[in-house]
Amino acid sequence: MMSLKRILLLSLTLLLFVPASAQREDQKQLELADGYYKRGEFQKALLTYQKLYEAQPYSYTYIYKMVDTYRQLEQYDKALKILEQKIIKNRNPLMLVEIGYNYQLTDSINKAEELYEEAISSIEKNPNYVYGVGQRFEKHSLLPQAIKTYKKATVFLPEKNFSIQLARIYGDMGEVKNMFSSYLDYVAHKPSTLNNIKRNLSQFVSESRDTENNKSLRFLLLKKIQLNPDTYWYELLSWLYVQEKQYKKSFVQEKALYRRNPESLDRIIDLAITAKDNKDIETATDIFSYILHTSQERDVLLLAHQSLLEIKAKSATKKQLDKIKESYLSLFVNYGKLGSTLSLQLSYGQFLAFKMNKPKEASDFLKQSYKLDISPFQEGLVKLRLADILVLQEKFNEALIFYTQIKTSLKNSTIAQEAAYKIAKTSYYKGDFEWAESQLKVLKSSTSQLIANDALDLKLLISDNKWDDTTQTGLKYYAKADLFAFQNKTSDAIKLLDKVLTEHNGESIIDQTLFTQAKLYEKLSQFEKAEANYQKIIADYREDIFIDDAYYYLAELYKLYLDKPEEAKSLYEKIIFNHEDSIYFVEARKKFRMLRGDTIN
Repeated sequence: MMSLKRILLLSLTLLLFVPASAQREDQKQLELADGYYKRGEFQKALLTYQKLYEAQPYSYTYIYKMVDTYRQLEQYDKALKILEQKIIKNRNPLMLVEIGYNYQLTDSINKAEELYEEAISSIEKNPNYVYGVGQRFEKHSLLPQAIKTYKKATVFLPEKNFSIQLARIYGDMGEVKNMFSSYLDYVAHKPSTLNNIKRNLSQFVSESRDTENNKSLRFLLLKKIQLNPDTYWYELLSWLYVQEKQYKKSFVQEKALYRRNPESLDRIIDLAITAKDNKDIETATDIFSYILHTSQERDVLLLAHQSLLEIKAKSATKKQLDKIKESYLSLFVNYGKLGSTLSLQLSYGQFLAFKMNKPKEASDFLKQSYKLDISPFQEGLVKLRLADILVLQEKFNEALIFYTQIKTSLKNSTIAQEAAYKIAKTSYYKGDFEWAESQLKVLKSSTSQLIANDALDLKLLISDNKWDDTTQTGLKYYAKADLFAFQNKTSDAIKLLDKVLTEHNGESIIDQTLFTQAKLYEKLSQFEKAEANYQKIIADYREDIFIDDAYYYLAELYKLYLDKPEEAKSLYEKIIFNHEDSIYFVEARKKFRMLRGDTIN
């Protein structure tokens, strides 16, 4: 016989199993009904919802779905009947909103408004209804009523804060200033949400400080600082200046923050790097100089010194390059040639090879760096720089050995993927297009998006142009010009690309040649020549893949250097309306609206 203990255990198992099984069946039926609804098969959806409701008559989910389906079928009286049954014993304010909305759909506006008011007033007796009532109003886009609901709740639930809900609704209504104000109220209530609020605000501000949105937010923040100078207002104002690329003004705010809490320079360092990356060299120099005079930390001082030297080297004369070299050497005297200064050593090696054109001296120096007590990853960085210098010297086979060693020893790392890409690029420089292409096929799925994109671009260049002629002369000229650009022989690269344009006119490589040459002209500040190349792509290669690149970079040229804002606006507009799938679409739309003077929302 079965023991009593085993019988009880079996009974309990059955009790637990049946509801779980029924729940899974209900979920399956609900998904079936939702599928009917989405396909517009409302009668089938209604039948299934009704069966679910009959089994669970107190489920608001099934009530809402049945009512919504009746409305889709324009059977408003049946929807009303279900809802009114639910308020016989208790005038639930959520049901009042639904009944009101039902009346509104049948143009009984006065009845609807009375019920909305009754639902909102119910919060006085039970403030916790605010969440459900507010959500039902939002669900039906009854946004003024939702605002009224949340505002009333702030009176009866003073310990709660509904600014985030109000901000979202104001945003939906296009009332951007009220939205900003609500978001700032929420920051004051809960400062830990500052980064999330920045993400929300970023959708409504632009690079242009003169848009209404930017001016409104800046005004509100300055007012907050005057009335209550909490640190988060300075941080938000600094963030706004960064969005506008006004890094100097952001620096003023960051210094004020640092003076109040001089624990870390991390935010100021990040700002310096951002300014440098965005080519605001003057501000980046000022910030790194400030860091030098402020910090006592060895690593921070090294970063500032290195960054300042790299900035100076970009536009240095021969005489200035000699002084920069002396500065590097002086830093090695002060800080040593150790593992902790490896970044500075790599920077110096790059400087010697690519700026002073002393590749042998650079290689000899970095070979000493390689002998230091450093990690395998750091060894990989040194080898990568040494291999780059070998490519600079056109010692391709030696470079390939180094890149291959990195790829093998640091498998699956980002640096290994970079080395793999450089193996393909070096083979391409050599004119070994078939091998390069085979390597690039694998790299298209790289975990590094930048490497994957570069690999795809190079693969397309090779595959699209390798069959133009059996000797592949045009592609070989182009690859050699690409190598010249890598070697900082910009004028030589331009001349060789001229040869491609002259001798291989009509081949598929011409549009890419025009585009690459335009970018090189920009590097030499020969903007009118760059403009001519972009215009030729637009005129003669409208159906090819570089058309959106040409539109975008010509627009940038007009906007930033040639002072032709109307022409820039027209080109951004072409991307918006004719190239919705372009990688430039989002930026083009933002810049078009900015030039048109729109309020961004």
